[in-house]
Amino acid sequence: MPDNTAYKILTSDQMHVLEHEGVFKGAPIDLQDGYIHLSTAAQVEETLDKHFAGQTGLWLAAVDLEAMGDAVQWEPSRGGQLFPHLYADLPLVAVTAYSEVGYEPDGSLRLPITG
Repeated sequence: MPDNTAYKILTSDQMHVLEHEGVFKGAPIDLQDGYIHLSTAAQVEETLDKHFAGQTGLWLAAVDLEAMGDAVQWEPSRGGQLFPHLYADLPLVAVTAYSEVGYEPDGSLRLPITG
C-alpha cells in the first residue's frame, strides 16, 4: 500500500496563503492540470531538482493522505511512477508538518517531522 504521507512543495507566498487562509487551492501548474501535485518521500527530492531547481524560499508540507480520502488518486507520471494527485483544495488541517526546504549534512533532503 502506498505511503499515507505525501509532500507538497510550496513557495513562501504559497505557504503564507496556506497558513493564513487555511487552504491552498494550488500552484499555477496545479490549477492548469486540475489537481494538486504531491510527491512521496521517495519522489520529492527528484521533484525539487526537476521543477524547482535554483529556487529559494521553498517549503515542504507533509500531507496526511488518509485525511483527504477519495480526493487522492495515484496516477502514473514521471517515468511511469505512481504519484499522489489531490483532486481538491489542500486544507491546512490535513497538513501534519511543514518546514523550509533544507538538507542534512550528507546532502539528503530533510523532511518535515510531525509531532
